[in-house]
Amino acid sequence: KMTQQMRDLQLAQARKPPGPSSPNAAKRLYRNLSGKFRVNYTSFDEGSLVGRGEKEKLRKSYLFQSNAALFEAVELQDLDRVQELLKQYSPEELDLNTPNSEGLLPLDIAIMTNNAPIARALLQAGAKESPHFVSLESRSLHLCTLVREAEQRVNELMAQVVNEAPNADCSDKEKQLKAWEWRFRLYKRMKAGFEHARVPDAPTSVHLSVASSSSLQVTFWEPLSVNSAVVTKYKVEWSCSPTFSPPLGEAVMDKLKDLHFTIQGLVSGTAYYVRVSAYNMKGWGPPQASLPPFAIPSNWREYDGRAPRRRGQAEALDHLLGQVKTVHQHCVCHEPCKNQPQSRKHSVSKSLKHLFHPGSKFLKTLKRGLYLTAIFYKDDNILVTHEDQIPVVEIDDTYSCLLMQDFLWFTKVSCMWDEILWLRQCVTVSQSSCSCILQTRFKMLLAISQMQGLLGIQDLGQVFFEPVKDKQGNILIVTLKEVKTNQTFESVRWVPICKLQTSRKSVSSPEEPTALDTLLISVQDKLAYHQRSSHALPPGLYLGYLKLCSAVDQIRVLVPERLPNILCHVKIRSNPNISREEWEWLQKMASVEEPVPTEPEADTSQNPLFQELQVAIKELMTLVNIPLQEAKDFRLYSQEVLDFGDQVSFLLLLPPSDDVCTAPGQNNPYTPRSGFLTLPLQIFELGEEG
Repeated sequence: KMTQQMRDLQLAQARKPPGPSSPNAAKRLYRNLSGKFRVNYTSFDEGSLVGRGEKEKLRKSYLFQSNAALFEAVELQDLDRVQELLKQYSPEELDLNTPNSEGLLPLDIAIMTNNAPIARALLQAGAKESPHFVSLESRSLHLCTLVREAEQRVNELMAQVVNEAPNADCSDKEKQLKAWEWRFRLYKRMKAGFEHARVPDAPTSVHLSVASSSSLQVTFWEPLSVNSAVVTKYKVEWSCSPTFSPPLGEAVMDKLKDLHFTIQGLVSGTAYYVRVSAYNMKGWGPPQASLPPFAIPSNWREYDGRAPRRRGQAEALDHLLGQVKTVHQHCVCHEPCKNQPQSRKHSVSKSLKHLFHPGSKFLKTLKRGLYLTAIFYKDDNILVTHEDQIPVVEIDDTYSCLLMQDFLWFTKVSCMWDEILWLRQCVTVSQSSCSCILQTRFKMLLAISQMQGLLGIQDLGQVFFEPVKDKQGNILIVTLKEVKTNQTFESVRWVPICKLQTSRKSVSSPEEPTALDTLLISVQDKLAYHQRSSHALPPGLYLGYLKLCSAVDQIRVLVPERLPNILCHVKIRSNPNISREEWEWLQKMASVEEPVPTEPEADTSQNPLFQELQVAIKELMTLVNIPLQEAKDFRLYSQEVLDFGDQVSFLLLLPPSDDVCTAPGQNNPYTPRSGFLTLPLQIFELGEEG
């Protein structure tokens, strides 16, 4: 007989249908059901359903069948089907952690049949063990009950089959007998798996690192043993004593997608010991101490009490800009703007109609001069005027040689698209000096305002890092912006880029294309640059390589094409924090002017950062095509760690002082491999800030 607890469980959660008539019948059952599951319940003709209640009943019916199919797939050890169901349905839809009529969960069956691949797949999806197994004795008693009742049912059916004459009822009894014989074998296998299992071995590769001045991070791997049962959770413990007496805290991890844990709320400067133990259905295994055995929460800034470089800078700049505006707000030049409507309030859908207004002042062709063009794109489409032209406005038709200083000034203005009207009025006051530079920059502001007004969009996007030029004296400053909204704009013409490229009739020769033709030919490259320049690095500590080259009017910096807003780099490790002890070691190495670590040394072989730097430097030298022996003359920048938020930090690798910046005409014997470009330093700084 079932225990009273199991009877209550059966009454409360009678979810599982009777067992299949045979193993083959079981396979057919859940596979046939699987074909039905692939049709989502929302695909039915809802008009044929009477009322919301029937729709909900149908939904629950299919989810119930998916739950039954998951149990069948686990029992039949069909890993592919288990993975398919976990991918197709959420854990809630599958009732992943609701016991069946036997008081079992899918994870219970997987671990007691020692099916590690299925158990891991279930654990990754958030599966848990049955809460009814509060002790080893309760699990053993429950398995014995299942085996005994299955055996009793087999004996009863066998007696009925033997004693009854052959008929339809007898045939049904034979099917039931085969199904219960199969279930009897399953329960015996589960019972044997439980009895032969042992507690897990200790986790392996338990590594402790300093995550911040108040936290530590521990990472580890599964136990090496393959004979014990599947591990279903881990316990992380920490203490100020190597004997863990008294313990300070512990955390149980039952979400095993990533085997790492961050211990928060620790005291800076205090040593903490950490250990990790694993758990399976037989209980907790022995703990494994971390390597190193203890760590002290800290940050490199604690070495000399340095404040973050950017602390308060943004607020200070906003305050300074506010002060400048306050001084100018009572100027006569600002009076006309008080009654002007705010163009930033224009909606994109309304303002884009200006593209097709007869009075539009977009240019069709270029003559000798300086121009502004704005490229708006969405997926593989680009925004064009009613004449299938990329929007272009004139800046100055007498300006045939764009000075780098003017271009860099324009890129800085792109950080203040919302303040163009105010900047125009400020420059107007100063224009009395008749400075050619001020006149050019005032015309730039006028062109920006014209483009914003015609498009009805304030934000024109990011400035491409270099203007497009041709031999006819045309210069195009290009801005790029991706439109991510799904809104459909009225009267707006989005044209596929490939169609625009093939349909445009060039008025220039292939040998001497105009700036517009050059822009259209290279538009995909510019869009790719724009998208890549907005990508962020994953969290971690990186080793960056600083290489500059100078020209007459600018300094350029070497960057990778795949991430042009970041220096050439390789990842050192996933933990971005440099501890105080690690920074002290770096300072010591810099003070004695030791070469960068490219070869192992006996006294530093136990320093994890030293070993990580060795690997990173070799990888970086290969990346930028510099022989490893040359790296001995390189040095690590020891003034600070470059922090980009809380999740990304950089150590800089510098060439010898004479080679940091290549002068004009100077040969660089080590040319980087393909996949790199050089950006003007100011452009790079703007991109890095973004």
